[in-house]
Amino acid sequence: MTALAHIRNFSIIAHIDHGKSTLADRILEITGTVTARDMKEQMLDTMDLERERGITIKAQAVRIRYKAHDGQEYQLNLIDTPGHVDFTYEVSRSLAACEGAVLVVDATQGVEAQTLANVYQAIEHDHDIVPVLNKVDLPAADVERVKAQIEEVIGIDASNAILTSAKTGLGIHALLEAIVTRLPPPKGDEAAPLKALLVDAWYDAYLGVVVLVRIIDGRMRPGQRVKLMNAGATYNIDKLGVFRPRSTDVESLGPGEIGFFTAQIKAVEDAAVGDTITDEKKPTAAALPGFREVQPVVFCGLFPVDAAQFEDLRAAVGRLRLNDASFTYEMETSAALGFGFRCGFLGLLHLEIVQERLSREFNLDLIATAPSVVYRVLLTNGETVELHNPADMPDPVRIESIAEPWIKATIFTPDEYLGSVIKLCQDRRGQQKELSYVGSRAMVVYDLPLNEVVFDFYDRLKSVSKGYASFDYAISDYRVGDLVKMNVLVNAEPVDALSMLVHRDRAEARGRGIVEKMKELIPPHMFQIPIQAAIGGRIIARETVRALRKDVTAKCYGGDASRKKKLLEKQKEGKKRMRQFGKVEIPQEAFIAALKMDDN
Repeated sequence: MTALAHIRNFSIIAHIDHGKSTLADRILEITGTVTARDMKEQMLDTMDLERERGITIKAQAVRIRYKAHDGQEYQLNLIDTPGHVDFTYEVSRSLAACEGAVLVVDATQGVEAQTLANVYQAIEHDHDIVPVLNKVDLPAADVERVKAQIEEVIGIDASNAILTSAKTGLGIHALLEAIVTRLPPPKGDEAAPLKALLVDAWYDAYLGVVVLVRIIDGRMRPGQRVKLMNAGATYNIDKLGVFRPRSTDVESLGPGEIGFFTAQIKAVEDAAVGDTITDEKKPTAAALPGFREVQPVVFCGLFPVDAAQFEDLRAAVGRLRLNDASFTYEMETSAALGFGFRCGFLGLLHLEIVQERLSREFNLDLIATAPSVVYRVLLTNGETVELHNPADMPDPVRIESIAEPWIKATIFTPDEYLGSVIKLCQDRRGQQKELSYVGSRAMVVYDLPLNEVVFDFYDRLKSVSKGYASFDYAISDYRVGDLVKMNVLVNAEPVDALSMLVHRDRAEARGRGIVEKMKELIPPHMFQIPIQAAIGGRIIARETVRALRKDVTAKCYGGDASRKKKLLEKQKEGKKRMRQFGKVEIPQEAFIAALKMDDN
């Protein structure tokens, strides 16, 4: 049993690629938590996708024993967090379970947009922060410049920042000492009734639902009957343990400790993240404040390429939902694509990761429709409805106004690309809020409509800045805009999967872009195919796929011209009839490519 004064709970926060998973690896290795034989890179990134992309998607908790220079043994509970903007929800949950944070900044790159976002979250949680400069062994490292940047941009003292190289293990001992001496121990009362925070829950094929908890007061033991205060359900604890990083059973968990339990909970929805767990017989008086509900911001339809795979898709999204509380779905049908699901995500990377996991882990071939955001439609009768899918738009006569979500975007960019970045933001209806310099890099803050960002803003930003700009955003508010629904018609038939809400000023350009793209992608048929973009009954752009020509006059050699004319007239009649009844085959690549619209 470890005394409260000898426990430290901390998380590692950083921008993507600044080396926090590698730093976690070195800490595990140097403290002997993982033997050299079992050690592998990105030890805490358990998903194949995390290891391949080199990013952390799920936060992971691990208990470490560390013997400090004063001869005292400490229990360190480390939570490795994601760095990408789409997973800030994971970060906020992890920070709530800790008292301190280790801020990792790349000594060659300096402060990035995500560094700021994650630090502000830690400051909101009232955390003590230990700054760490990583990758100091690289020739491009500029320690003094980055220290000045941390003080200037974030406003925390970096004079005693720890210099490390997670790759070589340099400075790790100094970091562990700083965690022990500079971060506060947790507070808690062992004699009080049990009060624990539910940090995370996931589904394990053998154990059922596994619940990660941080004990605030009291003690938790196997066999104890506990109550989830929000859900109102009671369970018997079967197994209690901690991760080192392998799961290890323990006899009890006391104040300040982080561990897991299983209790025959059937569905992950029953163990809502942020709930308070207490003893059934001797409950605590007040529940913990918990977390705000996660709100999906990007929606898109997922459909199986082969309609026979629909049931497989239903099972797959159900299983994925078990391990990802921020992913939501409901069933929908489309005339062009058949049965599928309308899914909600926290952002575009989240969408991409879920899509990839579905195709990988469940062997599904999927088509995704254009990503759209949640609009608020005010009807003439005063009612407000949320619109997730442009195809469900109410009759324009009944609409008073449409409001769209706006975001506050923070972009860091080297000075030479500033002009291109500002032009990109202006083209996307952005409003500049501030522009300041941090050394040779500019920090621009813009208000942008989210529907201009979900499309391909991130890709465009990377291309105009040659990959040097970093970007972070937070949703600020809803604003009324002049938005219209644009339909795409192929052979006079609307294709619902391609309909979208656009700003009236951008409608013509977006419409022209999409019909030109569809013209390249739809193969020629025996008859000509008109492709049109329309707002209501008004056509704003049109392209035509030329018909395949069969030379019906080939067998007429010699003879008069009237015979050839007669054959051509007959062919024309046939093509006209074909166009009336013929079905246009739109290949799947056409959907995928059309939905990845570029600005050019």
